[in-house]
Amino acid sequence: MRNDDICYMTATEALALFRRRKLSPVELVKALVARAEKVNPAINCLADRYFDDALVQARAAEARHMRRGGSDLPLDGIPLAVKDAQRVAGRRTTHGSLIFKDSVDDHSDPMIERLQQAGAIILARTTTPEFCLSGVTNSRIWGITRNPWNTDWGPGGSSGGSGAALAAGLAPLATGTDIGGSIRIPAAACGVVGFKPPHGRNPDGPPANFDRFNHCGPMTRSVADAALMQTITAGPHPRDHDSLRQKVTLPREARSVRGMKIAYSVDLGYVPVDDEVRANTLAAIEVFRGLGARVEEVDLGWTGAVEQNGLHWYNLMHFGRQTIWLMKDNADLMTDYALKFADIARKATGADDVHKPWAQAHLMYQTLGPVLERHDVFICPTNNAPGVKADHDPYDPDFKVAGKTVDAEYGWVMTHQFNMLHNCPVLSVPSGHASTQVPTGIQIVGRTFDDARVFKAALAYEQAVGGWYTDKSRRPAL
Repeated sequence: MRNDDICYMTATEALALFRRRKLSPVELVKALVARAEKVNPAINCLADRYFDDALVQARAAEARHMRRGGSDLPLDGIPLAVKDAQRVAGRRTTHGSLIFKDSVDDHSDPMIERLQQAGAIILARTTTPEFCLSGVTNSRIWGITRNPWNTDWGPGGSSGGSGAALAAGLAPLATGTDIGGSIRIPAAACGVVGFKPPHGRNPDGPPANFDRFNHCGPMTRSVADAALMQTITAGPHPRDHDSLRQKVTLPREARSVRGMKIAYSVDLGYVPVDDEVRANTLAAIEVFRGLGARVEEVDLGWTGAVEQNGLHWYNLMHFGRQTIWLMKDNADLMTDYALKFADIARKATGADDVHKPWAQAHLMYQTLGPVLERHDVFICPTNNAPGVKADHDPYDPDFKVAGKTVDAEYGWVMTHQFNMLHNCPVLSVPSGHASTQVPTGIQIVGRTFDDARVFKAALAYEQAVGGWYTDKSRRPAL
């Protein structure tokens, strides 16, 4: 088997080979390390690397798999890339900031703890913009991260390093966090799978677990791997008071979706959408129609008020306070976009603004809720533009999508609406590529807490399109 084929196999495939003793965790880690050394300089998606430690752990996993009866750990020997915004015991977490370049954690966040307990091997940390503030993965500590499909373009953010690492074949599994689309934006821009669970489904560490618009979740190259990773992560945790007690069994094999009722909207009623994104979204809808699903275009009645009263105000009240506090003693270490964010937050009108997103979210659910009551899932694009350039300025006043001037930070994504509707599970899966070769994606949105139905739809779609990354012609030309 070629090294590239080893690097692009899914975790599910690798585990099956481990059990049959056709592949060793040591072979997999060595192949990924060799590929990282070859490919990462061009895309810069890896932060700290733990290659030597990973090989030690891989040898231990190999020994467990070689025992009579094999290993009983569900991820034993599977390499994992962890976003540099999630705590790992004994390792530094920089949050993409020079301020925290020497900050070493004494415990892991619950998601990371569970994945390690399941046998996952942390191979490396992945890059993120400073404090996860942006959809552009660019920081002073790590530099610019680039899209493996076209290095002139960015991978999205803030989990951009994770998306790029998956697309580049540097890890089979990666983690992300999502407060405005930070899992799903890079999943779409890099052509991988990313899941935003309902808030509380996956336990988290402070202060993220207090933020109902925030979620941590899996990023993978297949829907089955996302289901595997999500099942391991979910469930109540003694250190997270917001974690949900209900466990959800997620499907990992495709089943018929004939008769499934699917609602869709290409533009949510008000968003300018790039022509290629529109075409790829409609092509994905036709795949579902061809599978026998009952497809219906719907009008949610949403307007630009979603942006005026939405996540932007919420972020100013939360992220904004953090940047204001940190810049008092560390302004010289911060990125320009973090300083601009702090300046805007300082000028925000006051405490009343924090209620705007809650009120707006309630109004949005008055139309989405009834649509989901009549349908099994709702589908729309993940990003309304295929992506942005790697050096994109999130404060560019002249940034356009489909010929219309939009906010340079939020105006090219369609994800934050479902952070505001935080109890809806949302899975982003690839829908195709733009003429730039940058991928596009669709979001499959479920009823509140109805995770399994979202995965059922995604598994059927993935099978129908033949999966992703299955051969050299479906991978970036790195």
